[in-house]
Amino acid sequence: MSISSAILAPLRILSALALAATVTARASRAETLVPTQLRSEAKATMQACRGDYSRLCRNVSPGGGRILACLQSHTSELSSGCAQAMTQASKNGTAAAGATSK
Repeated sequence: MSISSAILAPLRILSALALAATVTARASRAETLVPTQLRSEAKATMQACRGDYSRLCRNVSPGGGRILACLQSHTSELSSGCAQAMTQASKNGTAAAGATSK
């Protein structure tokens, strides 16, 4: 093993570890920006509306609130469970948080 290999190998490992630590720190910081209660309410809303999404909005790409907008544009066609979850989410402000966190 040459001297440059002996120096570069540990530097590469340290660089990889630093990158992994940075990515992990950013991910955990992002999770703390949305309170746990809002995340669980958004998850419950998504579960309640999964069938409605498949039926009414299956061609809509996720991201940027497009699914939420699609479901809101079909309010008269939503299942009762999804309609109730959407109503509760908008009362709690969860719908907007769910739209921006995914």
